[in-house]
Amino acid sequence: MSDATPTIAYQHVSKSFARGQPKAVDDVSIEVADGEFLAIVGGSGSGKTTLLRLANRLIDPDGGSVRILGEDIRSLDPIPLRRSIGYVFQNGGLFPHMTVAANIGITPRLAGADPEKISARVDELIDLVRLDRAHRNRLTQDMSGGQRQRVGVARALAANPKIVLMDEPFGALDPLTRDALGDDYKALHKKLGLTTVMITHDMAEAVLLADRIAVMHGGRMLAQGTAEELSRSTDPYVGKLLGTPRRQADRLQKLLPKGAP
Repeated sequence: MSDATPTIAYQHVSKSFARGQPKAVDDVSIEVADGEFLAIVGGSGSGKTTLLRLANRLIDPDGGSVRILGEDIRSLDPIPLRRSIGYVFQNGGLFPHMTVAANIGITPRLAGADPEKISARVDELIDLVRLDRAHRNRLTQDMSGGQRQRVGVARALAANPKIVLMDEPFGALDPLTRDALGDDYKALHKKLGLTTVMITHDMAEAVLLADRIAVMHGGRMLAQGTAEELSRSTDPYVGKLLGTPRRQADRLQKLLPKGAP
């Protein structure tokens, strides 16, 4: 990390949801630099989504602090804060009874933007996420999973955020669509100079897309770093998780006929 103020900083953050139960997030500290793509990986119940939701005050920590550009978010109004941060859900989180254009334009509309500017922004974003403009007035419930997820990304970008939070954004998609959308989003991340935090349970996806990876287990952060740095971790869980893509590739190689691509 450089000496520059991190875009997002978690400092000794803890969160519990029920007295007497293990902490969902337990004394976690991590910084996300401007322009960085961070993937947070771990199994179900590891605290990944809780950590993400703390960044835009969907929930508040019990202990520690979360800072955005150096400001403790507990001092910020949560509504403008959430509107300034893009959020992409696993299933898109779209309003099924609304059109593509209405879904994409909802955040700037709530912020009081001019209708003509919203319309122009919608067209710009439809092009940016590689959707056909013919889909502009379609209901999102009539679209494929991949198309809906592209709309979800466009909606997250509608208010020109510098930060985008992604919660298992491609997990429900078929492998080919997932691969294409991941590559397209990574290109957008670089083109727009975004700071992205992505939750995923897929280590291969994390290695391929992210600049840095954080591994969570049981509410604790076990390790953080590049894939190369994680490969030097002595933690058994980190080693097992990092080895998953290689084990999958080895099994596939044994199952595929010789000479298959």
